[in-house]
Amino acid sequence: MKFKAKALAGAATLALLSAAPALAQDVSACLITKTDTNPFFVKMKEGAEAKAAELGVSLKSYAGKVDGDHDSQVAAIESCIADGAKGILIAASDTKAIVDSVKKAQEAGMVVIALDTPLDPADAADATFATDNLEAGKLIGAWAAATLGAEAANAKIGFLNLTPSEPTVDVLRNQGFMMGFGIDVKDPNDIGDEDDPRIVGHDVTNGNEEGGRKAMENLLQRDPDINVIHTINEPAAVGAYQALKALGKENDVLIVSVDGGCPGVASVKEGVIGATSQQYPLMMAALGVEAIKNWADNGVKPEPTPGKAFFDTGVALITDKPAEGVTSIDTTKGTELCWG
Repeated sequence: MKFKAKALAGAATLALLSAAPALAQDVSACLITKTDTNPFFVKMKEGAEAKAAELGVSLKSYAGKVDGDHDSQVAAIESCIADGAKGILIAASDTKAIVDSVKKAQEAGMVVIALDTPLDPADAADATFATDNLEAGKLIGAWAAATLGAEAANAKIGFLNLTPSEPTVDVLRNQGFMMGFGIDVKDPNDIGDEDDPRIVGHDVTNGNEEGGRKAMENLLQRDPDINVIHTINEPAAVGAYQALKALGKENDVLIVSVDGGCPGVASVKEGVIGATSQQYPLMMAALGVEAIKNWADNGVKPEPTPGKAFFDTGVALITDKPAEGVTSIDTTKGTELCWG
């Protein structure tokens, strides 16, 4: 995976697409994340800061108060435009509503790169560096189905999603899980239109422990016999586990998630989470800063991974209970690669 990271970084530097003019002297950039408390975004910021220092880029960082704080992200873009930044890296909370602000930044001559969460539409950003979130969802869905075996046909599944606005990362992980588990996805761009009788319901968590706990409690009121939980990220998964443990049900429910931070990998090792799909935020941010520097200096943008609409920064399933037919690594290897 370390070799892959180096290869990806090299590919991002070399893959060029024609664009705008001018040679930059003072290069400034902005990083806008969903929150500054989630370990995923903390590590993203570290990656951006390290690469900015290496390349001599002046970096300003902004974040929402909570996941879903769209207004703070709009205000951050306005500040970046006023400061004359050369580019913006953004993990958008509301992937549709942010597009108008992104267009304003582009009209001001800035390159806008989505990190982790594609915009809606995806081509509203100049480039996207992200996990293949659909694949991340498919991996945990396939693992859950294989782990249950024949009982997957009788599963009772709850979904702990992100926010009511259904940002693309939420939709992709949610629908990917269903595809991997063998659920008929009606509209792959919509959460909640499926009619599979195994689905108990959906709730939102804002991507944090408290939200995960409350959402889990809500779903248990609908059906106390839920035995599979898909969670948008590991903080939400820990919250779900806390709610289950309070009722003595922690051993009755299979929890799967996405992120692969060090606390999440530890939760897999402890049996709190059955499996998680690991992504690499430090790499996303470092490549993003590199791309802004290339744009400022040479007027070029990175190309996407061949065959995809974005630059794929990789994903790996982590579990200590491997399932037949599903490629995975164990928590020892996951700990070597984790962040946060």
